[in-house]
Amino acid sequence: MKVGVLALQGDVREHISALIACGVQPTTVRRPSELAAVDALVLPGGESTTIAQLAEIFGLLEPLARRIAAGMPVYGSCAGMILLADEILDAKEGQKTFGGLDITVRRNAFGRQVDSFESDIAFNDGSTDLIRAVFIRAPWVERVGKNVEVLASVDSHPVAVRSGHLLATSFHPELTADHRIHRYFIEEVAKPALQKVQ
Repeated sequence: MKVGVLALQGDVREHISALIACGVQPTTVRRPSELAAVDALVLPGGESTTIAQLAEIFGLLEPLARRIAAGMPVYGSCAGMILLADEILDAKEGQKTFGGLDITVRRNAFGRQVDSFESDIAFNDGSTDLIRAVFIRAPWVERVGKNVEVLASVDSHPVAVRSGHLLATSFHPELTADHRIHRYFIEEVAKPALQKVQ
């Protein structure tokens, strides 16, 4: 399985390190040809509007939206969650997303940069161990579609969701030494999705 990390802006290196720790040799994706060469993709945290604008400039916006619609496994953290959402509240005018995830997210829902925080939260992957979650100008989910599973919440707001081949968290697991989210994406989301396609 070839896993790419969208490398237009944001914490690309941290996701690459987390994937390597999970036994995957990831590649960076900046062009349509690089997107075509990967089986699964990680959308990093960063600035969602900037990533979307750069994706359009680099000719990736439409091809990536098509791959997602066709079933390519994708994991998005923080800005990546916003980019996967079908609807954004408090969006900048004209803000675009890749879409595919039937959720409504609110940008910067937990507050500004100074309101960033860390918390140990439960993640519904079958483990009773809490996971360390880093929230930086993070969104939360205000509406989940009928086929969307909530995997973690903070103060009743969903902060980790999954729908089939798509996984999203409003926090940054790549900024911790705990690689459970990346392993979950590889083992429970990407591999089963790719087996269905084959």
